[in-house]
Amino acid sequence: MSSNIASLMTWHEDSRKNDGRMRHPTYSLAWKSFNSLYPEFSSDTRNIRLGLASDGFNPFRTLSVTHSTWPVIVIPYNLPPWICMKQTNFILSLLISGPKGPRNNIDVYLQPLVAELHELWEVGVETFDAATSQTFQLRAALMWTINNILAYANLSGWSTR
Repeated sequence: MSSNIASLMTWHEDSRKNDGRMRHPTYSLAWKSFNSLYPEFSSDTRNIRLGLASDGFNPFRTLSVTHSTWPVIVIPYNLPPWICMKQTNFILSLLISGPKGPRNNIDVYLQPLVAELHELWEVGVETFDAATSQTFQLRAALMWTINNILAYANLSGWSTR
């Protein structure tokens, strides 16, 4: 509902510099390849491209306590580089906490998030664009995940040994 943020959400198409320098994922081959693979999605610059980051940690900072906390954070990459990686723009979508890490059962915890992301990809949600004062069908795509190799094994289900 903020017109300032709404106008920044199209920065990746409207205001980026094309001088050959890599300042943001929008300059990457992955972004350009995604645009060519999904032209319908890419045709509306307001559609959101997301990254998902997760890793486990022990909040008590001692090795003798077996407790694990796994934040799952979604990051909107439409925003300009000086804003998109700020903590205030991270979306804490899930917090998995318990006596031990979720390991390969993390998919059970992620099912509601994956279902919502799938709906945002397939159908979208009617949204008000405060920059243009119009409603539109907002869609979202999960472009990539950010994690270390151990978390990658848990998130993807692939063996990393």
